Amino acid sequence: MRCYVNQLPAQLNKNLNPFYLVMGEEPFQVQKCTNDIRKQAKKNGFDEVIKFSILPQFDWNEIAQEYNSLSLFSDKRIIEIDLAEQKTGQTGAKFLKSLAEHINPDCIVIIKGNKAGQDIQRTAWFKALDKQGLFIPCYEITDNHLNTWLNQQCQNLSLKLDHQAKQFLLESTQGNLLATHQELEKLVLLYANKPITKADLTSVLLNQSKFDIFDLSDALLQGNLDNIVNIISNIKKNHGEVTSVSWAITRDAQQLLDMSQALQLGENTNQLFKKHNIWKNKQALYQNALNRIPLAQLKHIIILLAQFDISYKSGLLVSPWQALAHIGVCFTQTFSVSLPIYNED
Repeated sequence: MRCYVNQLPAQLNKNLNPFYLVMGEEPFQVQKCTNDIRKQAKKNGFDEVIKFSILPQFDWNEIAQEYNSLSLFSDKRIIEIDLAEQKTGQTGAKFLKSLAEHINPDCIVIIKGNKAGQDIQRTAWFKALDKQGLFIPCYEITDNHLNTWLNQQCQNLSLKLDHQAKQFLLESTQGNLLATHQELEKLVLLYANKPITKADLTSVLLNQSKFDIFDLSDALLQGNLDNIVNIISNIKKNHGEVTSVSWAITRDAQQLLDMSQALQLGENTNQLFKKHNIWKNKQALYQNALNRIPLAQLKHIIILLAQFDISYKSGLLVSPWQALAHIGVCFTQTFSVSLPIYNED
């Protein structure tokens, strides 16, 4: 059954389902929904969490053994399966379908992944799990919905940002919910329930190294090699988060790829800016990048980002920051060297 993000808390209070399909391209919502499910499940005795990341040639029997076996640590367990961008394959699809046919009442399965398009929703395994559980699509929040989301977060955290401060924050974070929420949490520590103006917020953001992430976006779109490397190095030095940086790079790369493909099909640039919610102060940068980076190179960058995501979650990367810099360089020139990862053998 489909359940939207804002409906999930009420559904969790009613009852727990054996299966949750948390799918979407908005990482903050995916993570929050997963955390909410875990918290409610823990209240009901599901104390142990077992995580699996699906990689090429993954052995689905590993999950089958956990699902069907008794735990040494807890009577009830949560199994998290992170599909990311991977396809289930025939073996995985058969296994997932079988879960719906043999429900284990002492186990909750959370399946996370990128956007579940119609091709995935039509599969037998998806239909079977959806019938017995909840499908929670996590859409990107834009326009007025973004304002509504921010108002709700401020209310939840008892923050009093004025209208100009809210707009400035959204422009600074460019719709990155994860970064926005992290800054709201900092404001709680700095201002508690005191009124916060744009001037207050400006001074905070200027002193936060995390917002070099958005300087990085500008550098990527400009193709400024020195700035890309320096900004990534600075974020690392100031204990920035790998996931926030990879999100920002992926967002820019995917938008550029979609827009580049659309331009080749004859679509209008201004309509594309509106369709992809490109802020006016960013449009010239995107136009520059579209003129400069070939379509084939954008496709290569997307492949590298997918490899990074899988390798990072699997602990295979020698240095995540070096890998991010490597991908950043690809925005400036053709760069065909492989990502720096450990060999699996």
